[in-house]
Amino acid sequence: MHDPVAAGLRLAPDELTRPFDPSQLSFFTTDELDPFRGILGQERAVEALQFGVAMPRPGYNVFVMGEPGTGRFSFVQRFLRAEGKRLPTPSDWAYLNHFDEPREPRAVELPPGQGEDFSQDINQLIDNLLSTFPAVFEHPAYQQKKSAIDRSFNQRYDQALDTVERAALEKSIALYRDSNNIAFTPMKEGKALDETDFAQLPEEERERFHADISALEERLNEELASLPQWRRESSNELRRLNEETITLALQPLLAPLVEKYNENPGVCAYLQAMQVDLLKTVVDSLVDDSKTDTQRRKDLIEQYLPNLAIAHHSTGGAPVIFEPHPTYDNLFGRIEYSSEQGALYTSYRQLRPGALHRANGGFLIVEAEKLLTEPFVWDALKRALHSRQLKMESPLADLGRFATISLTPQVIPLHIKVIIIGSRNIYYTLQELDPDFQEMFRVLVDFDEEIPLREESLEQFAQLLKTRTSEEGMAPLTASAVARLATYSARLAEHQGRLSARIGDLFQLVSEADFIRQLAGDEVTDRGHVERALKAKETRTGRVSARVLDDMLSGLILIDTEGAAVGKCNGLTVLEVADSAFGMPARISATVYPGASGILDIEREVSLGQPIHSKGVMILTGYLGSRYAQEFPLAISASIALEQSYGYVDGDSASLGEACTLISALSRTPLKQCFAITGSINQFGEVQAVGGVNEKIEGFFRLCDARGLTGEQGVIIPRANVTNLMLDERVVDAVREGRFHIYAVRQADEALSLLVGEPAGSPDAHGNFPAGSVNARVVERLKDIAELELEDELADKLKDKSKKTSKDEN
Repeated sequence: MHDPVAAGLRLAPDELTRPFDPSQLSFFTTDELDPFRGILGQERAVEALQFGVAMPRPGYNVFVMGEPGTGRFSFVQRFLRAEGKRLPTPSDWAYLNHFDEPREPRAVELPPGQGEDFSQDINQLIDNLLSTFPAVFEHPAYQQKKSAIDRSFNQRYDQALDTVERAALEKSIALYRDSNNIAFTPMKEGKALDETDFAQLPEEERERFHADISALEERLNEELASLPQWRRESSNELRRLNEETITLALQPLLAPLVEKYNENPGVCAYLQAMQVDLLKTVVDSLVDDSKTDTQRRKDLIEQYLPNLAIAHHSTGGAPVIFEPHPTYDNLFGRIEYSSEQGALYTSYRQLRPGALHRANGGFLIVEAEKLLTEPFVWDALKRALHSRQLKMESPLADLGRFATISLTPQVIPLHIKVIIIGSRNIYYTLQELDPDFQEMFRVLVDFDEEIPLREESLEQFAQLLKTRTSEEGMAPLTASAVARLATYSARLAEHQGRLSARIGDLFQLVSEADFIRQLAGDEVTDRGHVERALKAKETRTGRVSARVLDDMLSGLILIDTEGAAVGKCNGLTVLEVADSAFGMPARISATVYPGASGILDIEREVSLGQPIHSKGVMILTGYLGSRYAQEFPLAISASIALEQSYGYVDGDSASLGEACTLISALSRTPLKQCFAITGSINQFGEVQAVGGVNEKIEGFFRLCDARGLTGEQGVIIPRANVTNLMLDERVVDAVREGRFHIYAVRQADEALSLLVGEPAGSPDAHGNFPAGSVNARVVERLKDIAELELEDELADKLKDKSKKTSKDEN
């Protein structure tokens, strides 16, 4: 092609990609490099994270914003763990039994690392209690004192009965007593009378016996009236004896603990309350012969052993906790229940700490999407951060759906940095809809999706690969493999001066290349392994693109790659299916006819055109009016369609092709079908950049290559997109050999000139186009349509006037 217009717009092969050469690298394999511990090209994010972590004031929690695969999560974790080691270790916390009000467990703070010691100390105390009791009650000194109390009571009792018995004998009445009863029986001649003998006595004597026995019973009641008091006194004396005995026995057990924890008021208060409670528990539980040692130990554990909610190693630094499943219970802890004979019960021992307990004094990392989809969690987290208190409760209690008795544990002070990792959409949505969000998450760590290429970037890129391969146990990479991976990264970034920050996709390719190396039995991963991994991925995900290409070759999808046609041109689209995206040519067609309906976007009319696409079509009206209809009204009817598109269409990248197609239909000038075109235009005809330019070019190239490259075929793109070109080597080779061409345009007229094969025509100082040019023919056609429309309007007015005159005459 020797067209001077085309020659001036044609791109050189070197402009189509930026290949990285192994000679740019100062190593043979990555084994020679030091690991890279930072994060590539994310200086802004690193500085923001450093500020957020160092800022001590409340409200400076962190939201890490970016897309998955940019290394945001792994870097944040690595950074926080390194930072946490330099920070002081936070306190341990334990829940303790509140003996006066068991439904309100106490929380006690302990120095870091001492929580486990305290728990072990109480566990040892329980062992000591089991070995001390009930053995202490079997000691002779205790038994003697207990016997003395029993004797004192028995003596009083016996003395009262002796007094009554002597009085009875004086009346010839015997007193009988057993363990339960006291009875009086008449006697005669020293012998007790049975009922038969008693009945034979004279009535007068019988009456006297009845009267005497009645008097004796009253005397007995008088003598034993103080019996309940004697029992109380005896019981009190026995209780005091037990308490004294228990206290003396507990003293050597508790004294070491009191001395050890004398600087902790909370622990000392607990030990004192525990001693008071043991005065009851020892008698009730430890002296109960019906219980086994296992049951006694279980009772003591449930009553006294601390429930360690937060425990740290004394030199562990600030904790860094990632909660992968941030449900309410997993974050705030939960109160568990046990069932006994159909009834639910709970205790301080059944308080289960959550991630906020473990992260208290340090850092908690959660993922925004998971956090926000869990019920109750977001509001509860805001309450905790605002109050700076960690409260354990059931979220259903506020809704009145919690029927059983629950616990109200003492709150724990909350000192924590929450780091939420999420996408841009979630961040901006929270900013807009939640007024509390900005107050509590004041630090934004924004991970860019692209990395500017600097002098040191390529070396750091190689060091990053070295770090990854070493951590994963993969073989080292050659300089040639690193160069190919850098080219792949630039392709992901769609920019010749940047690398992609989607480190996850890059590492995935490295893993697949290493697998291919293993199968080949090679020692290092070379460029060939990377190429085969890319080819294999293209094959795995290429079913849809291969089917579309087959349909084009068979004629099911109508796309011409040679010849010329009026009102038709080849547009370029990108189809995304799952994790793959590929370019697909699509025919753009336009028709023009007299009328005043304007430009009809068929896609919009059938609700397939999305807003941005519809905007691009509407801009065409502004462009046509300002370009061609300065001296007469723009009165046309036209329709534009993207043919054989059966799904939603969005984006304005077809507006340049639609403009050229519409001009072709207006001027009745055929457009070359060997071209495909992409680009957006504004109302002044300036061509603007579009996305997916590499996939679009390669999609049309595959079709032309399958049909046979003629040397005439090519793609027209915006000049602004040249820096985005990172084309496949097959395309670059075809361009280098002159079998395919890429053209870059700045104005719609340049694209039009390429498509029609002649200059479109530039206006002179008076705004007139050269006679016979495409643009001139457009003006003439629009003028004819406008005049025709004007004649129709005049004819309609005359007809209306004639009808009115005739009516007036009648």
